[in-house]
Amino acid sequence: MTNHLLSIMIALPFLGGLAVFAFSGWSPSMVRRVSMGVALLTAILALVAYGEFDAQWAQLADNGVVLVEDYALDAAADSGLPVILRFKLGLNGISMPLVLLTALLTPLAILASFTGIQTREREYYALMLLLFGTMLGVFCARDLLLFYVFFEFTLIPLYFLIGVWGGNERRKAANMFFIYTLSGSMLTFAGVLYVGWKASQLTGGVMAFDFATLSQLAEQGLLSSTEQWWLFLAFFAGFAIKVPLFPFHTWLPLAHVEAPTAGSVILAAVLLKLGTYGFLVICMPFFPVGAMQWAPFVGVLALAGIIYGALAAWVQEDVKRLVAYSSVSHLGYCLLGMFCLKMSGMTGSVLYMVNHGLSTGALFLIIGMIYERYHTRDMAKIGGLARKMPIMAFFLIFFTMSSIGLPGLNGFVSEFMVLLGTFVSQQADDVATQGGPYGIWYAAFGATGILLGAIYMLFMARRVLFGKLIEPEGGFDDSAGLTQDLTDREIGILVPLAVTCIWLGVYPKPVMDMMEPSLQPILATVAKVDRSQFGDDRQAAPGRAVASDSPTFAGAKDGAPSIEVAPSIEVAGNHIDEDRLVTRGTAVAEVPSPAQGGGWGEGLIPIADEDENRAAIDHVVLTDYSTAAASHTNKEAR
Repeated sequence: MTNHLLSIMIALPFLGGLAVFAFSGWSPSMVRRVSMGVALLTAILALVAYGEFDAQWAQLADNGVVLVEDYALDAAADSGLPVILRFKLGLNGISMPLVLLTALLTPLAILASFTGIQTREREYYALMLLLFGTMLGVFCARDLLLFYVFFEFTLIPLYFLIGVWGGNERRKAANMFFIYTLSGSMLTFAGVLYVGWKASQLTGGVMAFDFATLSQLAEQGLLSSTEQWWLFLAFFAGFAIKVPLFPFHTWLPLAHVEAPTAGSVILAAVLLKLGTYGFLVICMPFFPVGAMQWAPFVGVLALAGIIYGALAAWVQEDVKRLVAYSSVSHLGYCLLGMFCLKMSGMTGSVLYMVNHGLSTGALFLIIGMIYERYHTRDMAKIGGLARKMPIMAFFLIFFTMSSIGLPGLNGFVSEFMVLLGTFVSQQADDVATQGGPYGIWYAAFGATGILLGAIYMLFMARRVLFGKLIEPEGGFDDSAGLTQDLTDREIGILVPLAVTCIWLGVYPKPVMDMMEPSLQPILATVAKVDRSQFGDDRQAAPGRAVASDSPTFAGAKDGAPSIEVAPSIEVAGNHIDEDRLVTRGTAVAEVPSPAQGGGWGEGLIPIADEDENRAAIDHVVLTDYSTAAASHTNKEAR
């Protein structure tokens, strides 16, 4: 079973959703029980996957992916299409916590719908299960095309959940959500196809989308700096809207306000993380130069979102809209920590994804429980509810403190690590020898979001829970069998989330240890990018030799291109052997200075030999200050 565990875990919600939809004779109570059973069984499989994941820790520590399933279809052989289609699944230290988060929250969201959804139950629960399967598929996919299919398929169930079971403006909210996210995804799809085409250079002319193959493109110099810049932008379009990153957030508040409670929970807790997850596992390792070039801009947008989202939340009268804007603010911290290029910040970023899902998901659940009783979320129409709903008041205060980062609860750990990584971003270390793109001012502005977060969240809690008792005329609605305060079912929904928040606040080490082995290679890939070359691919940076279009060195014959070496290496033109002129190529030669280890390195560059015939030479070796010797292996005249 373990050989197909992830496939079964993903397929089970799909099959369960189809069964719920197909058996029209089932009663609403049967539909609810079957849906809950399928969701719980899927959650159990996620726990089994974690057990297997933990047992294969050594493989993970070697930058591996565990529980790998790989089913390939060579379309070139079967249909003549030059593409390899793969259904490849696997888990690493980044995806595993998000799978567990999804497996925890989706059954709770389904359970929370038992009293709130009274119409078309069969279609509703079928869509919830389909959404469950697609979210798990995104986090388990190890093929870019498969990732994109799951990523886009999440739009369909949520579109109908908002459009059918939402509030008065549900159609507008559903259409905005769909158009915004699909528009960005079209640019992302163009990037997917381009990357697959470039990968054909590694697979014998056949397009491939396997993560392991795509990670070699930048490493082997098959993606230029310019290509990486544009590819990062293409993927940025899809992921930034999904996060959503300011100013691409305008679809989110209305979608949250109009969505049913479970839709808001899943949207905030899991679906927004698809964007941050995509930045981390696709943009950064596949396009490291692009990631480094765009990092300052992403940091500015993240800070703008942190501050803008907090200020916008402060002035809201609708409790649900307030929490929706808080997500815009919180998700800015995820990207700030991710692009600071420090392990503390990147670990805090992934931990923040989990913590935000727990605390904000719980807040949306509590708001939904209040709405089911009073049919309003307007703080002008409800207030002082702690007198009649003390249990609800306890949980609302608890998750409010979790959201604003009270020490001892989950939010504090991730916020502290993100700001710490941002603060020391520019300091060089063993991995980021040039330092990161941020620094003290980014951290200072980011810290203002914590202060503002405490203001608007405590402001909301005071108005809803304390002061004069304010209720809509007629009091609470008990037509669905609800009591004035929370029922046992509702308490059972919130307790697991509260326990998890305490655990991650007091002892987050197991989760952090799970993440770091998978984050280290991503950090190393981006951190080694030479930022001094961003202005011009052909400009030599300290410690690097590149090919030049102009004959800058003595001895260049008939305008032939020559090698240009960074000034710090102190190699003048007359130090290069006149008969060994390097012609412009797609790759560059890494030339470490004597201070970096003494000897000269070697890299892949075509050169021109003595008889001026252009030749493909494997590599150039700079042996000392006066000689540029060429290794004439695999020589072919062109």
